[in-house]
Amino acid sequence: MRYRAAMFSSGNWRHELRALLGLAGPLIVNNLSMAGIHFADAVMAGRLGAESLAAVAVGGSVWFFGFAFCLGTMMAISPIAARHYGAGNPEIIGRYTRQGILLGIIMAIALIAIFYLFAGSALDLVGIDPQFRELTEGYVLAIVLGAPGIFIFLALRFTTEGIGETRPIMYVSVASLFVNVFLNWVLMYGKLGAPALGAVGCGLASAITMWMMMISLAIYMWRSKIYASMQIFSRAGRLRAAALKEILVLGLPIAITITAEAGLFNAASVLMGTRSASIAAAHQVAINFASLMFMIPLALSAAITVRVGHALGSGNAQAARFSGGFGIAACAIFMTCSAVFMLLFRDMVVSMYTDDPSVTSIAINLLLAAAIFQVADGVQIGAAGALRGYKDTHFPMAINTFAYWVLAFPLAYMAAVTYKAAPVYTWVAFIVGLSVAATLLTWRFARLSHASLDIDPAPPG
Repeated sequence: MRYRAAMFSSGNWRHELRALLGLAGPLIVNNLSMAGIHFADAVMAGRLGAESLAAVAVGGSVWFFGFAFCLGTMMAISPIAARHYGAGNPEIIGRYTRQGILLGIIMAIALIAIFYLFAGSALDLVGIDPQFRELTEGYVLAIVLGAPGIFIFLALRFTTEGIGETRPIMYVSVASLFVNVFLNWVLMYGKLGAPALGAVGCGLASAITMWMMMISLAIYMWRSKIYASMQIFSRAGRLRAAALKEILVLGLPIAITITAEAGLFNAASVLMGTRSASIAAAHQVAINFASLMFMIPLALSAAITVRVGHALGSGNAQAARFSGGFGIAACAIFMTCSAVFMLLFRDMVVSMYTDDPSVTSIAINLLLAAAIFQVADGVQIGAAGALRGYKDTHFPMAINTFAYWVLAFPLAYMAAVTYKAAPVYTWVAFIVGLSVAATLLTWRFARLSHASLDIDPAPPG
């Protein structure tokens, strides 16, 4: 009873809101900047025609399959750093950062090799429309060149995120948005004497931007006194089996979890690419804007992980449960507002991307489906962030794999390929998968956080 009374105390709610937004604010700016890059890519490719927009959409989905898996693996560094920060062990945090950098380099080399060997044949096997297949392959082979830069950046990003220093991430991401748009302008349209590379130039611009992000954050962390006690750059980065194993044991389930969800959406993009350029382009418009809205709860999810990790690292299970529950509620509230916005302003949103009538009519209907699944999407990502703070990654992996690939993907495949139904029916599969994932992940958090409480808990503070 004491815990429950404390949970609904207005003072605790205000304190938690300030703490959560203090962490999430810069991450929201970061995520919106990253979404802004994808938005700019889509809009600038759309000005070149439906084929270029479809190539960027499908090619970006292929790239994201590999990127999402590596991203999830590196995300393990955040809860590990949060726990050790709460316990006052900065040198150990630096050890895990160095292992993350080495792991990122290894994964990048492997991903580049896989894409250059198999990307073309994979697109042929899936049956991507020949109208834009060559453009898609060129985009993929260009953007993957940024893999080493972005994976090293992720190791550094999740370290500074884990200790609660999120402003450097914001600075780098905002700069990257402007750099990427400028490079798109130069390389896609052939400005300042550069050749007009179209969709391939878009991929190359993204790759260069990724390297810029890594270099910028590394310089910031090397020069800042905040990270000096971690000795990230002053010690040799030799492989440490125990630390690497912990990252992989914690990170691989996160990678599978993220790939399961992101993979569903990107698999749907590939499936749409088997239909026509107009359908693929409309899907890209709708998913791009839905992803933009998703950036807010995604940032909140990362902040929830840190809040829960810090509380558990300092031995306060009550505060950890409160932070997780509050964060999930915050994600749900924002996505409810997002859903209302989509319902009211769908036509205006689509008009920002394209004036092609064949693309517009399809995209408007897809945004209706997106509005329906917004709340479930917010709840599931908030619950996933809370569970990462508890270092609980295997159960969410099982939930997401079941919800997205046992339930949702077969429905999407039947709608898009078997029955060639209207594109909106493919998106009904998203509604099913996200709703099931949200329900099960929230249940898991409630059970796990309750089990971690002491017999006579003190109020969180």
